[in-house]
Amino acid sequence: MRRTQGPRFSIFQVGLVTLILLGIGVYLGFSKSIPFQHHYTIGAVFRTANNVKPGSFVRIAGVNVGKVTDVQRVDGDQQAALVKMRIDSRGLPIHKDASLAIRPRIFLEGNFFVDLNPGSPSSPAISDGDTIPINQTHSPVQLDQILTSLQGPTRHQLQQLLDELSTGLDRSGGAGFNRSIRYWEPAYKNSAIVADAQLGENPHDLSGYLKSSGQVAAALNRNPPALADLITQFDITANAFAREQSSLSSAIAELPRTLHAGMPALAALDAAFPHLRRFITAWRPATRSSGPAISASTPLVQQLQQLVSRPELRGLVSALRPTVPALTNLNVRLPALYEQVRAASSCQNQQILPWTKDTVQDPVFPSVGPVYVESTKSLGGLAGESRAGDANGQWFRVLLTGGNYTYPEPAGQFLQSTSPLLGVNPAPPATKTPYMPNVPCETQQKPDLRSTPATLSANQHRVNVTDPVGWAKFRDAAISQIQAKSLAEHPNAQDATILNNALDALKK
Repeated sequence: MRRTQGPRFSIFQVGLVTLILLGIGVYLGFSKSIPFQHHYTIGAVFRTANNVKPGSFVRIAGVNVGKVTDVQRVDGDQQAALVKMRIDSRGLPIHKDASLAIRPRIFLEGNFFVDLNPGSPSSPAISDGDTIPINQTHSPVQLDQILTSLQGPTRHQLQQLLDELSTGLDRSGGAGFNRSIRYWEPAYKNSAIVADAQLGENPHDLSGYLKSSGQVAAALNRNPPALADLITQFDITANAFAREQSSLSSAIAELPRTLHAGMPALAALDAAFPHLRRFITAWRPATRSSGPAISASTPLVQQLQQLVSRPELRGLVSALRPTVPALTNLNVRLPALYEQVRAASSCQNQQILPWTKDTVQDPVFPSVGPVYVESTKSLGGLAGESRAGDANGQWFRVLLTGGNYTYPEPAGQFLQSTSPLLGVNPAPPATKTPYMPNVPCETQQKPDLRSTPATLSANQHRVNVTDPVGWAKFRDAAISQIQAKSLAEHPNAQDATILNNALDALKK
């Protein structure tokens, strides 16, 4: 029986299949992409491509996520380039605030790569085929650009800048720089607020600002001499600031305290603006109706103008002119008088009035009221002494009487009292209270009426004044002592005769 044989491939067919498989392998090995499959691509505009070529890597945080597929020159710009990139799925998503930078690879790799920052998750993702604008891309600075920028004048100015910076940070300048760091946060914060405000609140605010800035620049360019004069005057002003750098430093040192005091004032002023606007709105009708009022007040103004003319008030001022120096001298001397009046008033308010409202504490003779009540009780009796009078003048009667209790006193004298003496209140001080004229009265120690009564050290003797014999002896002895003392002090014969007659009448 004959065996059935399968189809045989010719040598040509085997070779063709081998070449096809070899081509597919080479393509996949070099392109590393699957053909006939759509890829996610984006574009980015750079100021310069910096030797970025098709096939250069696109990296996120050092990880390859794609490659550059094409580099094209932007029309109208000799340096700018449009770089198109294919991004793998692991590099997605890419947001609208993404940024790209061309960075050099390590020495062994050579050339450059595109460093991609995919942006913040809060920003919307870009679509396939979108282009990232030039303001979100960065190109590396080449060494030739640095050498081209640092020309002779530029290097000289850079040397001056570094020298002045070294002088400013020398000695206490560094410490002052460190102290100023704490003020940076509000400065940067307010600068960020200003920068955000410059973006505007409505579309095309920024473009309108740039347009207006262009108009200002064009206006400055239309008058070059005026612009040159402005720069010259600015140079003079800067030179003046440089000459007064010590004063300027002192003023800058006071600036934080000024801002500390000025910020609340500005906040209060800003808070007052709404009320001011409402006031202006409410005042507007009155302002419109003020025309007739002004017309009606014009005659009054004319009369006032005549009132201040030379025949009226100006003449009065001329007449009063000699008095002005005297008034000036009075004003110069019044502060000293007012200071004394103030001291006296303060002494009365702080010392005398509180003392008069205090009460003397005495268990034997209790007070029925404060000092200002007790001290006026004797005025009635004093006033009653002079209520009667005749042609010779006012007169008063005095009732003399002796006491039953006798107390010896120094120098051979004695004291009589109708009641026994219980003690002394307040007790006599051991030393005299010091007089301090250089200490204000209102700051001195306040009077204290609280005291401890002192006992009586003298021996008392009770006398029976109703005994005729004893009273006669006492009277004769007293008259003899008075007569002897009076004759010694008044040797005049006429005075002695008058005194003796009076004493003889007293004996009878």
